[in-house]
Amino acid sequence: MEPDRLAARVALGISVEDTVIAILPGSRVSEIKYLADTFFRAAVEIRKRIPKIKFVVPAVPTLLGAVHESVAKSGLQGQILVVEGKSHLCLAACDVTLIASGTATLEAALFKRPMVIAYKMHSISWEIMRRKMLQPWVGLPNILCGQFVVPEFLQEKATPVALAEAVIAWIEQPNLVHKLETRFGQLHLDLNRNTTEIATNAIQTLLES
Repeated sequence: MEPDRLAARVALGISVEDTVIAILPGSRVSEIKYLADTFFRAAVEIRKRIPKIKFVVPAVPTLLGAVHESVAKSGLQGQILVVEGKSHLCLAACDVTLIASGTATLEAALFKRPMVIAYKMHSISWEIMRRKMLQPWVGLPNILCGQFVVPEFLQEKATPVALAEAVIAWIEQPNLVHKLETRFGQLHLDLNRNTTEIATNAIQTLLES
């Protein structure tokens, strides 16, 4: 319920005083293809406004090379900490996360972290998905809360400048961060069920029917 930010930063070698952005561009090849460059260009824009800001990027082992390549393309090589795995440590350590839509956004919510959600895909796939959208949200935290508690930027709206401005907005408004942390705390409580007992009862009911 209360992630240990200090311990996470010590484990990652990050200073307690630093403002830290965790960048999670996804764990699939297609996500790195469509999101990584945009995310790291957003990091360049953020650094223009906040020069001392720190970035940490957890990457799955199979995509580590692709992530490093994208970082180098952005011109931030040596200025972004890329680690193999350790996404939970990065989420615990950060102040804000720029994150690809998916299950990682729920993890970020359980870590009580403000986030900016983005997603891009092939244009044909996007048109197919867009026509099937039955609700206004794609990010799991927003779906579970039933409202836009964190911003989402999809397809052409996910520009480096837009993402950078949304991330900076969280940094500059600690009162909104506090409200979000409270909301995510309640969400965590709502989701915290005795799964073992519920599953056992469901199986027993099925066997008895």
